[in-house]
Amino acid sequence: MRALLSLQPGGPETLVLREMPDPEPGPDEVRVAVRACGVNFPDFLVIQDKYQFRPERPFAPGAEIAGVIEAVGRDVTNYKPGDRVIGSLLSGGMAEKAVLPAAKCLAMPDAMPFDEAAAFILTYATSYHALKDRAKIQPGETLLVLGAAGGVGLSAVELGHAMGARVVAAASSEDKVALAKRHGADLGLVYPPGPFTKESSKALADAFKGVCGEGGANVIYDPVGGDYAEPALRSVAWEGRYLVVGFPAGIPRMPLNLALLKSCQIVGVFWGGFARHNPAGDAQNNHELLALYTAGRIKPYVSERYPLERGGEAIRKLADRGAQGKLVVTMGDPS
Repeated sequence: MRALLSLQPGGPETLVLREMPDPEPGPDEVRVAVRACGVNFPDFLVIQDKYQFRPERPFAPGAEIAGVIEAVGRDVTNYKPGDRVIGSLLSGGMAEKAVLPAAKCLAMPDAMPFDEAAAFILTYATSYHALKDRAKIQPGETLLVLGAAGGVGLSAVELGHAMGARVVAAASSEDKVALAKRHGADLGLVYPPGPFTKESSKALADAFKGVCGEGGANVIYDPVGGDYAEPALRSVAWEGRYLVVGFPAGIPRMPLNLALLKSCQIVGVFWGGFARHNPAGDAQNNHELLALYTAGRIKPYVSERYPLERGGEAIRKLADRGAQGKLVVTMGDPS
């Protein structure tokens, strides 16, 4: 099989395509012929040894795949060769074949294409866990989504709309805001590039407050961080919930007096940890997400597809914040 490998710490340009032996599944594992692999910001971090786990090299980046099971371990009873599945793994997705625990697989709906399946679980599961479990968002509440045209941001827009929230999409361009509106946002705001001075930070906070309305945002979904975090927090409503999702713009330093003044919650969102600590709750969330997909209420937006040999380009484009929706690396026909 072919695999796009990280042989040494570095950026996407250090990845190399190599022939590797087909991996063999262990007793509780399956081997999947990968048809598509979603691209996510942790892929950029893990190849530089900047993520919270460091796979043993050589390894292929890629944490979410869709494909067809071609072999199962002796103790696997719930899947068989030929089953179409979505898989979650720590690494190894940017390869023609991958081995993972059967417990980390999810049966694909019959009508779901592989590219959408590979763009589904990590983003939607993160956003659903954030909005449902961590924020406990209610119909009619105002949801402010930063980075609203990115993978997790766009999924939060769609899910917020499906859950009855009034969704405000914030992004770095008119095109990105327009995309978020097509996916369910009610209002939009274009924010400027950082870093910000004290005055420009205050101006952004005022802009967030203006678009969210007099009461502010009941829930703020922030997968961006950096200088955008404090202005967003300043727009939170009384007893609002600020969701900490990610930091591609940097880890912010937040003035905690704002949490006191607004009596708000600053809430961490770590879907991977939730899935490990509460597998039953995660399985229920996945069941509900697939029901929303089947009903046509959510649908991954795959903006670009890259062949395996160009997977590094996809990671670079995502890291440079040039992507809209999801980027997917494909191995064969993604449909």
